[in-house]
Amino acid sequence: MISGSVRKGSVNSAVLATAAELLPSGMTAVVYDGLEDLPHFNPDTDRDPLPRSVAELRRLIDESSALLFSTPEYAGAMPGALKNLLEWTVGGTETTGKPTGWINPSSMPNRAAGTYASLRIVLDYTDADIVDEACADIPVPRALIGNDGIVHDEEIRSRISRITRALSEAITESRHH
Repeated sequence: MISGSVRKGSVNSAVLATAAELLPSGMTAVVYDGLEDLPHFNPDTDRDPLPRSVAELRRLIDESSALLFSTPEYAGAMPGALKNLLEWTVGGTETTGKPTGWINPSSMPNRAAGTYASLRIVLDYTDADIVDEACADIPVPRALIGNDGIVHDEEIRSRISRITRALSEAITESRHH
């Protein structure tokens, strides 16, 4: 699970923490927390030996069965830190065929639409398997996040749970092919 926000207590991170809690039986979540530690992408260093933080990112993606993103919009586009992370995935094959989804928690209609359109472009470029049923706008007002950093509203939790189930089904389906 990858949050595009480096902000402590972000809505995006709370949505992913909630998703991790709601995973179907047998699934475990790894929430990537190294976004701030990645060096600026440079094609000259996108070779062995990779920077340690990049090698770790790629290892985590490679070992995952699926990817789930949630990201804010900054200045009408994808935040630079997330774009940087995605640029580091282009030189590898870790995302190839990986079932992938996202949750846009913006509580403003059409907010972050450009961000998620850009995310789709980059993920398509890296040959991730975007699972449309696992991509949704689920507005999450900050007031619905508890002190524990989890969304407790049952309707929102149900919608997040549908996303995790869709990714789980896509994993099962990809293993049968």
